[in-house]
Amino acid sequence: MALIEAILIYGATAGAIYALLALGFTLIYGVSGVVNLAHGAFYMLGAYAFFIFGSQGFFKFESILALIFAAIFVGIVSSIVYRLTVHPVIQDEVAVLVVTVALALIFQQIILLGFGSSLVPVPSLWEGSTVILGVTLTYSRLLAFAASLGLFASLWVLITMSKIGRAMRAISQDREAAMLMGINTERLYILTMAISAAFAALAGVFISASLTGVASPFMWLEPLAMSFAIVILGGLGSIKGTFVGGFIIGYAETTVALLLPQGGMIGLAVPFIIMVLILFLRPKGLFGKRIEMEE
Repeated sequence: MALIEAILIYGATAGAIYALLALGFTLIYGVSGVVNLAHGAFYMLGAYAFFIFGSQGFFKFESILALIFAAIFVGIVSSIVYRLTVHPVIQDEVAVLVVTVALALIFQQIILLGFGSSLVPVPSLWEGSTVILGVTLTYSRLLAFAASLGLFASLWVLITMSKIGRAMRAISQDREAAMLMGINTERLYILTMAISAAFAALAGVFISASLTGVASPFMWLEPLAMSFAIVILGGLGSIKGTFVGGFIIGYAETTVALLLPQGGMIGLAVPFIIMVLILFLRPKGLFGKRIEMEE
């Protein structure tokens, strides 16, 4: 297997999924200003929901249906949780941080009670593999790559060309003015949280089903840290920055993993090393703005 081709292909597939993972974090922050520390927990719930819908008893569905059901399930759970716990304290940033961390730990304990601490094998999205430029690539990973790009493009279209997107941009720029114009900010915040959590859940499925093959109750910590690194690298609230940041991290991590001995272990630190280096040069990130919801 040619090294350069492997880096190009594996880096691209990892980068697209990482960008999708961070996209939900960026979206909820960009619209409502909420730093959602439960983002990693929704990622974890997505992987477990896919495991349940895809392989358990009378819930057993085909992989694509299981993927859709997992995203819908997590989106509904997140919207209910947001309305009951986050929305009442949304004006207090410290309270939001405390509440969302508490939610992540609660979800972790629920998974521990239901499944124990052992790793759970997650079924593949699509069995089989193909060879591209001499590099063996599973169909599952290829599907995850294509779906991640498609979801990114769909969100971009939603934000730039739809009525809901215009309302999101209005709220992100001036919440009070948006309310005076008749926009239901509470309903839009709930919708944004549902979309954000659904994206996190899909990323959880893609990574567990096509990259790692397993899920665990503690898997929410690393993707939360990864999301932080990507959104800070790209610029808080910047969708364009999230996309670019995801690919930078994907390529950097893949390069380290393939070139260095013990690269897989060192690769865990790569996102944060890059983030620190970029922040030295550009303290606001690559596309640094408070919010980038404009066209």
